[in-house]
Amino acid sequence: MVNQEPITAILQDETRRSTKFGLEMKRQNRRALSVINQNLVNPCVVNKRRGLSESQEETKKLKPSVPSGNAFGDCIFIDEDEEEEEAATLDQPMPMSLEEPYIESDPMEEEVEMEEEEQEPVLDIDVDDAHNPLAVVEYVQDLHDFYRKNERFSCVPQDYMEQQFDITDKMRAILIDWLIEVHDKFELMNETLYLTVNLIDRFLSKQAVVRKKLQLVGLVALLLACKYEEVSVPIVEDLVVISDKAYTRNDVLEMEKIMLNTLQFNMSLPTQYPFLKRFLKAAQSDKKLEILASFLMELALVDYEMLRYPPSLLAASAVYTAQCTIHGFSEWNSTCEFHSHYSESQLRECSRKMVSLHQKAATDKLTGVRRKYSSSKFGYIATKYEAAAAHFLLVSDSPKL
Repeated sequence: MVNQEPITAILQDETRRSTKFGLEMKRQNRRALSVINQNLVNPCVVNKRRGLSESQEETKKLKPSVPSGNAFGDCIFIDEDEEEEEAATLDQPMPMSLEEPYIESDPMEEEVEMEEEEQEPVLDIDVDDAHNPLAVVEYVQDLHDFYRKNERFSCVPQDYMEQQFDITDKMRAILIDWLIEVHDKFELMNETLYLTVNLIDRFLSKQAVVRKKLQLVGLVALLLACKYEEVSVPIVEDLVVISDKAYTRNDVLEMEKIMLNTLQFNMSLPTQYPFLKRFLKAAQSDKKLEILASFLMELALVDYEMLRYPPSLLAASAVYTAQCTIHGFSEWNSTCEFHSHYSESQLRECSRKMVSLHQKAATDKLTGVRRKYSSSKFGYIATKYEAAAAHFLLVSDSPKL
C-alpha cells in the first residue's frame, strides 16, 4: 500500500499559513495525487462520463484486473461505458471455443439402426391352419413352450457309455442303424423312430446291459414306442422273427417289464421330431428340404457324440444344414430364429458335425440310413446331394444374402 501520511501533514501545514496559499497548494496536491494515482496498482476508477482528464482516460484504458483486496478499501467504481461494452459483448455470438463441440455421428451406429429398422418381420406360420382343428393353433405355442421346458429330461449324459462294461458306442450305432431299417420296413410313423432311440439311450444310461441282450433292448424299445405312438402295433411274434429268433416271447415280455420299471413308466418326453416339424414349418420348407433335414437328423441319431446336444438344437441344426446344402447359403431368417430360439451362430457347431456325417455317409460301414434315403420313396435325396454337402460351413461362416 502507498503511505498517505506525509501528504496529509503537508496539507495541514499549508492550511495554517494562508487560505489563498493553501488553496493553491491544494490544487498542486491534487495534481500530485493524480500523478500518484497513475502509479498505483489498483487505481480507483471514478464514475464520470464528462470532464475526464487525459491521465484518467489512460488509467481507464490501462486498468488491470482487480483482485479481491484493494488499497482503497475495496471501493471499485465501474464506468458506465464499460457496462455498455459488456452488454454489447453479451449480445455478440459466443466464440467457437466456448460453444459445445460438434460430435460427428458414428456411421456404424447409423448402419446398425438402419439394420434394426429394416429387419424382416416374423411371419405367422399358423395363419393357414386357423380352421384346421387338428393343428390346435390355439395351443400350439403353449405345447412347444412345454416341450422346450421339459426337453432336458430327454437328455442323457454324453459319457454314459463309460459305465457299460460289455457294450460300446459302436455297438449302439449298429443297433440304431438296424432299427432305422426295421422301422422303414414296418412303415411306422416318424414319431415312433425318435421315441425308440430316446428309450434306448435313457435305459442304457441307467441300466448295465450285456452284449447279447443289446438287440433285445432295441426291440423292446421299438415295441413300447409303437404302443405309445402307433394305431396298429406289431405283435411280439413279429419282433421275434426279425431278431432271427434269437429271443423268445418271454424274453421280450420280461425285458419290457424291466425297461418300464427302470424308466418309471415315463414315456411322455419330447424328442427331436416335434421340434423338427415346427422348425420346418417356420422355414416354409418344401418336400425336398423336409426330406433332406430328416436324412441329416437320422444320421445324427446313429452317432453317439451327437447326444451332447439337446433335441431342439439338433432339429434346428438339421433344418439349417439342409438349407445351406440345397441353396449354398444360409436362409436362417428372423422367423426361424423366433420359433427355434436359436440364432445362426448358435447352430454352427452342431451344423458342422452334421456336414461331416453327411460327407462320410457314402463311405461309412453303417449304410442303413443312406440306403433308406437313396430310394425313390425319399426322392434319392441321399445320393442327389452327396457331393453338394455344405462344405463352406466347415471352413467359414455361412454366406448370407
